[in-house]
Amino acid sequence: MLILPAIDLQRGRCVRLRQGRFDEATIYHEDPFAQLEAFAAAGAEWVHVVDLDGAQAGAPVQHALLAELARVSSAKLQTGGGVRGVDAVSRLLDHGVDRVVIGSSAARAPEMVRGWLDRFGVERICCAFDLRRSEDGAFEVALDGWSGGGGLTIADALALYPPDQLMHVLVTDISRDGVLTGPNLPLISELVALRPDLHVQASGGVASLADLAALREAGAGAAIIGRALYERCFSLEDALAG
Repeated sequence: MLILPAIDLQRGRCVRLRQGRFDEATIYHEDPFAQLEAFAAAGAEWVHVVDLDGAQAGAPVQHALLAELARVSSAKLQTGGGVRGVDAVSRLLDHGVDRVVIGSSAARAPEMVRGWLDRFGVERICCAFDLRRSEDGAFEVALDGWSGGGGLTIADALALYPPDQLMHVLVTDISRDGVLTGPNLPLISELVALRPDLHVQASGGVASLADLAALREAGAGAAIIGRALYERCFSLEDALAG
């Protein structure tokens, strides 16, 4: 299982949100370049970087910073946040980003995103589905920086992308994001069983090395870790060694 330490950027600083609320951001590092270098020095092969301002605005905001981070990084970068058009995807890839994360558009405009997957390749695009549990118990896809709902369940959303048209999927249980309560293992197991053709990236809730072991057992292809690293619940070196 691949380990991706996370850098969430808000006004150029490394922060973490609590359950997707932009007004509950904790600043962990003022210098994203230093944080990226620290993750790479610890052995990270990939780093997950998100433009939170772009996600909130629905349009690129910090792409110049993302491009500069990609230019100097020895680790591969998976980045997203406010990517809604092909020009933004192309620009990020041209500036050295290795994989672009598509959020709301993956659910709202699947035909367009399938075109991007065909154009750039399934290794270069990751579709991200941020989930909240609805009243009937199903997980609904949240849109627009987690502020709105798309009316789609995660099963509905994945059905928009037949096998061989998508490889990387990032799934976040919003209720567990940034609160160190453990990942949603049943959800990950269900998705892996539903779509064994996909490389499922699990995000939200990781608090311990045991959580990582459990995600690996559940079949996750990757785990994204944020607050647990910043608050030193365990070291990135130990996570990578697992």
